[in-house]
Amino acid sequence: MKRGFTWAIVIVLSIAIGVGLFLGTWPSFGGAISGERLKRVQASPHYLDGEFKNTYPHPPLEAADVWGYLTEQLFGEQTRVPPSAFPISAIAPASLQDEPATGLRAIWLGHSSVYLELDGFRLLVDPVFSDYASPVPGIGPKRFHPPPIVMTDLPRIDAVIVSHDHYDHLDMPTIQYLSSKGTHFVVPLGVGGHLDAWEVPGQQITELDWWESMEIRRLTIVCTPAQHYSSRGVLDYKNTLWSSWSVIGPKHQVFYSGDSGFSDHFQEIGNRLGPFDLGIIKIGQYGPGASWVFSHMNPEDAVQAQLAVQADRMLPVSWATFNIAFHDWDEPIERAVKAATEQNVDLVTPRVGEVVIMGKPFRSHRWWEALR
Repeated sequence: MKRGFTWAIVIVLSIAIGVGLFLGTWPSFGGAISGERLKRVQASPHYLDGEFKNTYPHPPLEAADVWGYLTEQLFGEQTRVPPSAFPISAIAPASLQDEPATGLRAIWLGHSSVYLELDGFRLLVDPVFSDYASPVPGIGPKRFHPPPIVMTDLPRIDAVIVSHDHYDHLDMPTIQYLSSKGTHFVVPLGVGGHLDAWEVPGQQITELDWWESMEIRRLTIVCTPAQHYSSRGVLDYKNTLWSSWSVIGPKHQVFYSGDSGFSDHFQEIGNRLGPFDLGIIKIGQYGPGASWVFSHMNPEDAVQAQLAVQADRMLPVSWATFNIAFHDWDEPIERAVKAATEQNVDLVTPRVGEVVIMGKPFRSHRWWEALR
């Protein structure tokens, strides 16, 4: 009996040590925050008691919320994955090889990833080209569709902006490839620790707090607030900052919401930096429960956010790529289109890979209905 108990302890300890080593050494988990980076993080007005804080406190996670998550995950009847082949508009690499447009054009690459050409600059928003939004390849949420262009066929990207460090927004293989091509990364405070661990050169990283900005020649990139959270492992909850982004060129301006709940920060951004030509606004990955909606606004609130930041055209993102929420895969776009119509918002619904050009009409179509 005593020997069996001893072996049980040995096995449990061995598993715990193995998990600890895995969490500490697996590269996708990213890096720690230390040295001068830690000092800067600790000096942030949004950092308190060892973690970053939202402007409005996150509602406590109730037992009913946990039970609701488990119930929906195991027994939910939603159609969370498209039931038939997903249509994409493949991007011909040659179409991106000329000089970037001096106007503004956007291509939705799936989920929250967007390719932008803005006043002669090429940018990527939260680029994720991996098949899985997970630290371990082959495990976790898998893409419904391939990206519309192979990562290695991309032209040289001037800058990448990253909203936060979750796996569906910050993808190690994508970052490492773009780093090798000389791309500059603009990230919220603390996220540079992950990039350091992935051997991105320090001169290619700029970390910003809310309302701080940086310039790339004639382009200004402003880190703006969001209501969300961060983590890549089990012990780093809210260790790094999350954000929205405002990109201001000589002639055009773009706002990206990042993952966020709805609050008056959108109105403040609109008042201080608007109006914008394009709002890239998340519409999916919401509910159930107040805790979830606090950090992932629903489609109706997304349309209100578009109005608050004073953006002319709305490009809806954060839907139709990964099964990571408790709603039908196409529910967000159905609700967003309805709300936008009621509010007279110019919401476009491109297929993944279609080009949207500001200043030109875009013929939206309900392409998702053909998948039912």
